[in-house]
Amino acid sequence: MIYDTAIIGGGPGGYLAAERLGRAKKKVLLIEEKYLGGTCLNVGCIPAKTLLNSVKHYVHAREAEKFGVRAEGLSWDWAAMRKWKNEVVLKLREGVAGQMKRFGVEVVEGRGGITAAPSGEKAGRLRARLNSGAEEEYEARTILVCAGSVPSSPPIPGSKDNPRVTDSTGLLSAEAAPKKLVVIGGGVIGVEFAGLFSGLGSRVTVVEMLDEIVPFMDKEQAPLLRRAMKNSGGGGSVDFKLGCRVLDIEGGAVRYAAKDGSVEKAEGDLVLMAAGRRPVVEGWGADAAGVDAGPKGVATDETMRTNIPGVWAAGDVTGKSLLAHSAYRMADVAVSGIIAWLDGAAGGAPNLWRSGAVPWAVYGLPEAAGVGLTEQEAAAKGIPVVKASVPMKVSGRFAAENTFAGQGAVKLIAGDGRILGIHAVGAYASEFIWGGAALIEQELRVEDVKQLIFPHPTVCELIRDAVWEL
Repeated sequence: MIYDTAIIGGGPGGYLAAERLGRAKKKVLLIEEKYLGGTCLNVGCIPAKTLLNSVKHYVHAREAEKFGVRAEGLSWDWAAMRKWKNEVVLKLREGVAGQMKRFGVEVVEGRGGITAAPSGEKAGRLRARLNSGAEEEYEARTILVCAGSVPSSPPIPGSKDNPRVTDSTGLLSAEAAPKKLVVIGGGVIGVEFAGLFSGLGSRVTVVEMLDEIVPFMDKEQAPLLRRAMKNSGGGGSVDFKLGCRVLDIEGGAVRYAAKDGSVEKAEGDLVLMAAGRRPVVEGWGADAAGVDAGPKGVATDETMRTNIPGVWAAGDVTGKSLLAHSAYRMADVAVSGIIAWLDGAAGGAPNLWRSGAVPWAVYGLPEAAGVGLTEQEAAAKGIPVVKASVPMKVSGRFAAENTFAGQGAVKLIAGDGRILGIHAVGAYASEFIWGGAALIEQELRVEDVKQLIFPHPTVCELIRDAVWEL
């Protein structure tokens, strides 16, 4: 059989593309080495947020007396939290498998790679080493690479083969919650795990080489998040060591050079390596296919096509935006091009990947989210802007439902009368930031947003309030 499309990787980009193509009645082969859903569903976004939700229940219960509710004998159970996390992951994985069956996608469990790219009327070829140990060969008219990313592992002396050093995948499966945790890296992964375990009463130390956490955040917003995290409602704490370079690790002790040149030490039951992720550009046949791929990812155009006709790439493997929702959007773009290619269609407005309004979110205690330009990015581009920042405590709903009423704000950036960036620190930020993405994507002007009606009482009303502050 010659498939219309073969997809390498069953993460968010891969399984969504398979679903879209199957819905369009194309013959689709999906090759996934481990589990459908990829990193996000199995060992990333979903399990981490499931555990965070358990922690939030605990933290809110501890704070409940302030809201007139008394909880007696309060405790948490890490084993039960992990059990619930595993149930959620399995349920969602089965859901993805159900969608593949529904749309006639053939799923192969194994490690797949391109052996020859499509050429003219000649189909491309792939080989997969199945998890059963057998090898199979396949042919497809088009190929979509969704190989994803893996954790970056900086070569820190003492980190290799150290049983107390782990990455995010290992920490999600830890048999016990660490009472003391050292996190190397103050990016999204590091901050989320710091919030998770401090919420359970752990003492967390975050060692970050840069002068601020979450480097892509607006520089007025990042300190709000950091200050809000220092003393968790769960009884733990987070101590940030900024501008510090890790020297080595011995057991659970991390030595680092502080900003003043002194050498200090942070100790933990476990050490989390949270230095980010890198695209997987090896092991799936980039060289054999002639695909332009390097350390920063697979090069693609705005339609997600690679330099090789008939081969597309989407998701983390491109290095464009290592976010699951970005992978979804890239998959949609790639599928549009693949279907046009298969159907011999020409003309019409192409479906393009645009990166100017990609929202991001940090799911910590509290949350943070943003979309569009920061004030600093606008200045670097030479764009004159005006800004406004409104504290979260202005929101009636936020004040009614949160004890940290003063810790957080919504900040808005505008230039030439248009909304250029929206950034938020505080509860519900991840849920309303999509609205900011819509405002920016549609290039709405400040006067346009003033005319919109926001439901009351909601936290998203702060976007309207910030617009009027301008």
